[in-house]
Amino acid sequence: MKRRDLIRHLEKHGCEFLREGANHTVYLNRKEKKVTTIPRHREIDEYLAKKICKDLGVPKP
Repeated sequence: MKRRDLIRHLEKHGCEFLREGANHTVYLNRKEKKVTTIPRHREIDEYLAKKICKDLGVPKP
């Protein structure tokens, strides 16, 4: 899955950008009070995309 498609999916479900780390971008879901990191790769493995969504309490893409 493309990184930008995952980010669009997260933002569509209420997640928002928190900050940039050294190698990752940190996203936050204020409603669920959950935080996770997204690696800065063009392609993100489907398993990792599902885990990121689960960590943020968002439906799988």
